[in-house]
Amino acid sequence: MRDTPRPEGTLGDFGPRPPQLRPGRALAHTPGASGSGSPHRSDSRPPQTPRGARPSDPDGRPGTTPPVPGRPTSLFVLLGLLGLPALLFVLITWQVVADGPLVDLDETASQALAHPDRFSELLADLGNVPVAVPVLAVSLTYVAWRARSTGTHQWWLPAASAALLMALVPALVIPLKILTDRPGTPVVPPATGYFPSGHTATAAIAYGAATLLLLPWLSSVFARRALLVTCAVLNLCVGFGLVRRGYHWPLDVVASWCLCTVLLSLLWLFLSRAGRRPE
Repeated sequence: MRDTPRPEGTLGDFGPRPPQLRPGRALAHTPGASGSGSPHRSDSRPPQTPRGARPSDPDGRPGTTPPVPGRPTSLFVLLGLLGLPALLFVLITWQVVADGPLVDLDETASQALAHPDRFSELLADLGNVPVAVPVLAVSLTYVAWRARSTGTHQWWLPAASAALLMALVPALVIPLKILTDRPGTPVVPPATGYFPSGHTATAAIAYGAATLLLLPWLSSVFARRALLVTCAVLNLCVGFGLVRRGYHWPLDVVASWCLCTVLLSLLWLFLSRAGRRPE
């Protein structure tokens, strides 16, 4: 006997249509708003998961409960700014102490590059303390004044950190000079303690720290790039002048650059994290 077809919407029907609210269903299990009868979740009701209930950031990432932690520094940045320069510095220092093959290449390069003249002496003077440190002092004063005038939290911290780093340069370089006890080039009077280059370290920290502190206050991309290029050119001029004048071996300069790259990277990481702390 043929079954009589039930009308659409009859209870128990399995036809392809939207689900219907069944009589006697518990109210607590009814999806959607109370008494709405809708089988779907209401958009006005917050989701049950804790992450879904958090507001999203402006760029769409899930929000977090304040204070917002800083983004973890990538491994590539750590290796590039800290690991590689530190490893190269250790390698050069070991070669200088052990009088390894790099020292022979270094002496050969110095013989080809050294040619004392007045211009190279002027370039080397850019790494003198009376020249480089006042530039840093003026930059720190300006940055501290701008930060305080704008009501920046801990306005004194960047300037104080850079000044402390500058003060640590002789505390790090002088013991290394004593431990390595490297003699100077044939151009300078007989003496020891030329590794690493103190003039190079002074210029790198003074001009580099000033650049790091001034960059956030420059609104123009062109100005920021110009400042970075100026910092790089100044340090290259100091290194070239020291080698050309014969004040230092090339490895003395390169080792100081490696050491100062690590120090400036630590300063940058510290200021980046300190700047994200809530007031």
